[in-house]
Amino acid sequence: MSVLTTATATTAAPPARRSSALLKLTVTELKLLGRERVRVALPVAIPLLLIVILGNIHSLRQPRAVYGGESFLDLYTTIMVVFGLALLALTNMPMIVADYRERGVLRRLQTTPIGPIRVLGAQLVADLAVAVAMVIVILAVARIGFAVPLPRQPGAFALTALLAAAALLAVGLLIAAVAPTGRVARGIGAVVFYPMLFFAGLWLPIPNMPAVLQHISHATPLGAAVPALTLAAEGSWPTALQLLTMAAWAVAFGLAAARFFRWE
Repeated sequence: MSVLTTATATTAAPPARRSSALLKLTVTELKLLGRERVRVALPVAIPLLLIVILGNIHSLRQPRAVYGGESFLDLYTTIMVVFGLALLALTNMPMIVADYRERGVLRRLQTTPIGPIRVLGAQLVADLAVAVAMVIVILAVARIGFAVPLPRQPGAFALTALLAAAALLAVGLLIAAVAPTGRVARGIGAVVFYPMLFFAGLWLPIPNMPAVLQHISHATPLGAAVPALTLAAEGSWPTALQLLTMAAWAVAFGLAAARFFRWE
């Protein structure tokens, strides 16, 4: 089954059946993702590999006072969660939609009543499902393999991870909405990916940044996600500002993606 086959079957459908178009497209996208195992596995494999490598360094598994009694690996696992989400949202998903555009699939979908919102919505839901599975796998490997504690506030952690994924995927959707080819989408995603990681504190911890950079960091989805996930992992709820920041990115960039979506 392909995206085009699903859309064609919906073209002549009455309004009552058109309401199920998003569900059909989402199921189709999940099946297509299942066939693209290498592309889907990459955002999961890279953070897992890093956790395995660092987890085998004994000193990084020892609690340190400087980390509040946690080990480096405990804190790094949270960063790897957002790292994997960023890989999925900014480098993987935009290429799929841009490939559809490059191959003329979207141009043919334009003749159906599907509309850009359903096309983007199906991608969002399908990749959110992949994101949920990825977070679970990362936490499970860290816990089983290296005794990293599970989040002490699981509800807050799940909500924060979901908002972080939605915010990042919304940015990816905007890239996917305008990139003419998969190569261009990959390039734009890389340009956005590395600054996002910088403001997430991957290379320079956020508290060590100059005040101006700290303010910029807190306004980015990853700059809000990392401290929010850390708080949830330690047993506290994230601040309302952190959650609202991620939600605002998800809504603003999701609407922009629908507004500027190009069929060809």
